[in-house]
Amino acid sequence: MAVDYTVIVLYLAGMLAMGWWGMRRARSKSEFLVAGRRLGPAMYSGTMAAIVLGGASTIGGVGLGYQYGLSGAWMVFTIGLGLLALSVFFSARIARLKVYTVSEMLDLRYGGRAGVISGVVMWAYTLMLAVTSTIAYATIFDVLFDLNRTVAIVLGGSIVVAYSTLGGMWSITLTDMVQFVVKTVGVLLLLLPIAVVKAGGFAEMKAELPTEYFDPLGIGGETIFTYVLIYTFGMLIGQDIWQRVFTARSDRTAKWGGTVAGTYCLAYALAGAVIGTAAKVLYPTLGSADDAFATIVKDELPVGVRGLVLAAALAAVMSTSSGALIACATVANNDIWSRIRGAVRGPGEEHDEVRGNRAFILVMGLAVIATAIALNNVVEALTVAYNLLVGGLLVPILGGLLWKRGTAQGALASVAVGGVAVIALMAWKGILANEPVYYGLLASLAAYVAVSLATPATDAAVLAAWRERLAGRTPEPLSEPVPAPQ
Repeated sequence: MAVDYTVIVLYLAGMLAMGWWGMRRARSKSEFLVAGRRLGPAMYSGTMAAIVLGGASTIGGVGLGYQYGLSGAWMVFTIGLGLLALSVFFSARIARLKVYTVSEMLDLRYGGRAGVISGVVMWAYTLMLAVTSTIAYATIFDVLFDLNRTVAIVLGGSIVVAYSTLGGMWSITLTDMVQFVVKTVGVLLLLLPIAVVKAGGFAEMKAELPTEYFDPLGIGGETIFTYVLIYTFGMLIGQDIWQRVFTARSDRTAKWGGTVAGTYCLAYALAGAVIGTAAKVLYPTLGSADDAFATIVKDELPVGVRGLVLAAALAAVMSTSSGALIACATVANNDIWSRIRGAVRGPGEEHDEVRGNRAFILVMGLAVIATAIALNNVVEALTVAYNLLVGGLLVPILGGLLWKRGTAQGALASVAVGGVAVIALMAWKGILANEPVYYGLLASLAAYVAVSLATPATDAAVLAAWRERLAGRTPEPLSEPVPAPQ
């Protein structure tokens, strides 16, 4: 294992080095939070694919393939569909807004009264997303170094918090690009063909497994529909995804770069399902489907290659974790804390902006690590996060983009009714039930339409300013750069 350990240690050291390099570029709020809105197509596509394909998509995707066969690809496939829909239909308009958070978009559209409550919901979502990604370190480091759960979470989480705090979005962008390359090589180019060959090829896999393992809809229509509601729609409105859209240097980059990333996700989904199916042939009686990835990597790959593939899994977890962390800190600082204290920032305070956001990443990072250590059920935590996100925020966000009659009162009612309905139904039907997101979304839509029609239309001046922002005719306020570190 010495060679494998060397590969992993060099990879982790490289992540920290990029964090230090990114710190020297993050000299303004725009640079720190959205990489100066300067990413071109190649870096944008790679980093967008990295943020959406995390530990759940890699370890969980292989596990679903182990359990259901090729139809296990649907979870990751719906993530790719969501990214494609976001990129083709909405990303250009989102990029032209020149904002930092989803709540800022809601304030622009509805007149400044919808931000705090939506910020709290979005903060809870991004926090839980970061927590569930951080917990995944325990699985990977257990395979690598036989560490106990707490030590593994602290080790992996500390590295992500360190490079994210140092350089903000620039550090995360650089590390995500490396992680995208490592994932592509490790999972698609190495693990996928090796797993199929070890399982005897597709003919042997078909002979060994039941026919439902090769049924595209074998996982069940209701499950696929729920995946669409949670993950496809979740991709349209998540702060972690929007914050990457804000990094694009143009609306064209956001549209076409995101389309490439979404297409890559579809291929990654199928690869994970095939690897899991091969693992079912090789290890038909594993205690847990989620052990399939680690088992096939540990037992079937040669030295060196095994280290690279485990680095790929680590890359998948780190990219999602760091993206969720900066999103969580951005929302906490800019949408909640700044509004509560009523601060009014001027261009001369830009140094405080960077320092404040860096401090929030550190604080949120420590909170994420502590929560990850205390939390046991990852699936339930992630389900709560996505149910609240989709049930509470999907309607007012998409309604604001698509329906000019939507009002601030309608948006607030939509968030409140949808959120309460989701929480009540999870308490009644169970966290993992499908009904909370189904009926929560319907309740949110009904409240949005009814209250919007019953209240005066949004002020014409607010809508005019909104249209100017959507058209890209309102430039982002210039920030005063921070002096370079001595």
